[in-house]
Amino acid sequence: MTWRNVRIIFAREIRDQLRDRRTIFMVAVLPVLLYPLLGLSFFQIAQFMGERPSRILVIGAREPLDPPLFENNRFCEIFFATPGEARLLELMFFREEPETHVPPTMPNGWEALAKEAITSQDFDAVLVFPPGFAGELARFREEIRRQLAAHSPSDSQNPLHVRSENIAPESLEESSNRNEISDGKGQPVIVARSAIPSPQIYYSSAQERSQTAYNRLHRVLEQWRTQVMIANLAAAQLPPEAARPFRLEIADVSAGTALQGAAIWAKIFPILLVVWSLTGSFYPAVDLCAGEKERGTLETLLSSPASRKEIVLGKLAAITLFSMATAVLNLVSMGLTGWLAFGNLPQFSAPPLSSILWLGLALVPTSAAFSCLALGIAAFARSTKEGQYYLMPLLFVTLPLVGLPMARGLELDLGTSLIPITGLVLLLKTLIEGQIAEALRFVAPVAAVTLGGCLLMLRWSVQQFNREQVLFRESERFDVTAWLRYATRRRPVPTPALAVLCGVSILLIRFVLTQSLARTSLTLSFMEQALITQLVVVLLPMVIMTWLFVDNPGETLLLRWPRWRHVLGAALLAVVLCPAFTTFKLWVTKLYPVDPAIAEYLKQLSPGVPDWPTLLFVMALVPAVCEELTFRGYLLSGFQSGLRSLEAVVYSAVFFGLTHALMQQSVVAFVAGLLLGMLALRTRSLYPCVVYHALHNGLGLALGSITAEFYRQHPWLESLANWTEDGLMFRGPIVAAGILAAGLIVSWMIPPWANRPATEDDGD
Repeated sequence: MTWRNVRIIFAREIRDQLRDRRTIFMVAVLPVLLYPLLGLSFFQIAQFMGERPSRILVIGAREPLDPPLFENNRFCEIFFATPGEARLLELMFFREEPETHVPPTMPNGWEALAKEAITSQDFDAVLVFPPGFAGELARFREEIRRQLAAHSPSDSQNPLHVRSENIAPESLEESSNRNEISDGKGQPVIVARSAIPSPQIYYSSAQERSQTAYNRLHRVLEQWRTQVMIANLAAAQLPPEAARPFRLEIADVSAGTALQGAAIWAKIFPILLVVWSLTGSFYPAVDLCAGEKERGTLETLLSSPASRKEIVLGKLAAITLFSMATAVLNLVSMGLTGWLAFGNLPQFSAPPLSSILWLGLALVPTSAAFSCLALGIAAFARSTKEGQYYLMPLLFVTLPLVGLPMARGLELDLGTSLIPITGLVLLLKTLIEGQIAEALRFVAPVAAVTLGGCLLMLRWSVQQFNREQVLFRESERFDVTAWLRYATRRRPVPTPALAVLCGVSILLIRFVLTQSLARTSLTLSFMEQALITQLVVVLLPMVIMTWLFVDNPGETLLLRWPRWRHVLGAALLAVVLCPAFTTFKLWVTKLYPVDPAIAEYLKQLSPGVPDWPTLLFVMALVPAVCEELTFRGYLLSGFQSGLRSLEAVVYSAVFFGLTHALMQQSVVAFVAGLLLGMLALRTRSLYPCVVYHALHNGLGLALGSITAEFYRQHPWLESLANWTEDGLMFRGPIVAAGILAAGLIVSWMIPPWANRPATEDDGD
């Protein structure tokens, strides 16, 4: 590779992009103008964002309350922190006529009136007091005084303490008839509550104004109920401190420091870095690849002395530079605008200077990874318009990896650091917040995942440029008739598009079926659910698509009779790799713990006392047949018909992993899918895969059934594995020996020098 050619192509692409006014506007002009204009618009709109008063209709408040709740047709100001808050609740009192006085059972008349007042939007909420509420409250307090006066003088000094010190707490029972607490012998201790009907708030959660009114009204009534409690304690000759003997003192150690402002910027800057690195690389990539196809200059570039790899590196350097420039200008503009617009707020401060260092270190690999991805997608696009259509799906995949960690409050740990993009975002957030020591623990896994992604995307981009059928795909007019004729044509093996269609169909059927069963009252056993999943979700779509589009099912599904050593080797592989896969499952579960609610649900679904023949048939043999026919048969053959063998194995393993319900299962299934896919390619038969899959599942069921008692009763298990709360953990030497044995078995099954067709007799 000649770096001079790379520099020449890089300079050429930079000049072409600088001549494009759209690129200059997206990279330089838009970031400078966007955020100041947004800040200016925010202040212009802020005048319409003030809090509006809530209209409250009060029904039944005919008698004065003690303590008072209303004064001058408003709530008392003592229930609000500021007088301005009191003005946010506008009250209107409903004055009923004496002949319409209602009994204290809250008749439907008041309920209908309240609902009508809210649905007509005349009022935001309605507060209904039951008739005679004030009198009942006064009688309740008078009853407390009467009971206090009935006690002896010694008791009256501390009635609650004296009356309860000889009574065990568990012996106290509540009398529903007299509404008082007794000691179990019929002697009253103290009145707990009287039969006072409760006030009721009517509101509509479907209306934003009504919900706001409810929140304001509920806070006021909680404050008033506290005053009522204090008055009741005073009637019982108890100080108010008896209900609240202490207060919670709150001290924010980050108040007034740079850490408080850094917490805000730590949530903003990583998202902006990722989003603008992606968008800043995508548009130049589309113009440098799909645009050159439209302009007819790509053929001239390919005919130059530069190799395909040099062309890719030159274009990639130019795209990365524009991506970095776009991200930097947006970050600077956002930081300055935020500081100028909100810098006077106490919890808001200027971005910490250290954030510049961390963002700068993360900028290069982030921009390079997205530039490689954008370059490969742009090379695949037939035209600029088609390339721009690919941006939205790419954003749909990227934004959840960026936004969900912030929304869900995920913390940086080993598990999250291994997730692409998410680990980088959480690492930047932790560094900007000032937790340097915590972040340094996970720099290595985040850097490995990010740089590994860059290398994979670069390799994929080079592969795209080395494929003539990709570079010279011409724009074609869409014809429904021609497309249907092409789609329904029968072939010896399916195409990659049909393989994708089959995989997506499986995922959609699984989602629809799972949600439909959850909404019905139909109760299925664990075995029934497993059978339905395999036969309806996994097998049925493959059977239909094979019947519709495939001429040679035997070749598609790899139904060739295998050599005996392939079958025996697959069985031995399942045995010797069992410790490694068991350990890997435990590692994945520790990295990404299963939600306790999901774990409890799965525990309820699992069969109690297993019927081993039935269990092995449903959980081992049926999945082995159905999943291998679908994923190592139809999908693998379909991907292999248009892609490289390794790519076909990876894509089929991805769909195999996504079919499993839990993320932890998907990770393990993906790794197992890679192994099974390579086994299918090397043996050229599906039968060894079925044997391996069935034994793998059966051994997993057997190990999962081992209990702690069984482990203690068989001391020989201690030499193989340790017992943990999650099950057996095989010892390191056993795992290493199994992996070494697997390598030897593969060498015996498929010798490196054996390149003869599978149909020849090898003399075994």
